[in-house]
Amino acid sequence: MDLELLPEAFVELADTLVAGFDIIEFMHVLTGRSVELLDASAAGLLLADPRGELRVVAASSEQARLVELFQVQNDEGPCLDCFRAGQPVTAADLSSESRRWPHFAVTASQAGFAAVQALPMRLRDETIGALNLFRAAPGPFDRADVRVGQALADVATIGLLNERTLRRSETLNEQLQSALNSRVIIEQAKGKLAERLGVDMNDAFNLLRSYARGRNRGLSELSRAFIEGSDPLADLSAGPARPSRQPGQPPGPPR
Repeated sequence: MDLELLPEAFVELADTLVAGFDIIEFMHVLTGRSVELLDASAAGLLLADPRGELRVVAASSEQARLVELFQVQNDEGPCLDCFRAGQPVTAADLSSESRRWPHFAVTASQAGFAAVQALPMRLRDETIGALNLFRAAPGPFDRADVRVGQALADVATIGLLNERTLRRSETLNEQLQSALNSRVIIEQAKGKLAERLGVDMNDAFNLLRSYARGRNRGLSELSRAFIEGSDPLADLSAGPARPSRQPGQPPGPPR
């Protein structure tokens, strides 16, 4: 664990009162920092919509996003169990979890993931989602990493709930619904950019996100402008190829 990055991560996740707060960017900070700080190959985040149904709002890699989508669409997996119980769920070796999650275990293994740690996004009795940590190698997650991961999830949850309280014009449900709507726009922009530049979906998202951050623009706002044609991102190019931390190959399309 990089102890120098730890205080910075907590500051980022605690500060939801900045002007132009972007919930999608906030969630990607949580997944990104989780991978940087903990012994995880990838991370994904699910939040509950106003009806209490889980939706994928952030992931550190395309493989993680597809696996999270598979969980939701098949109503099976550690993140769903974690959210429903409000407690951490551990799978140190997915190859031995075929009875607990027969479909998820196979899909996650095909994506290159051998172990999972799911952590609840909770404050007291309220659980609003779950953070999934994936690892390419089997074996239990370090206890210290699990404690830090839960602390990151807790701080992010407190930040979201405080943001709801202090900005009374929006309720948490409206925020989460807005995040889900923004996620659709971002996925469309990611696909359009990937096709235009001839890059994969991970690189397209990283380019889009860097472009937005470099110009102090919200990721969802920029994505919408790109989709609608008001900002063609004319000066954005693929640039040099960057290696991605993506174990294995992506799973097949979620059912």
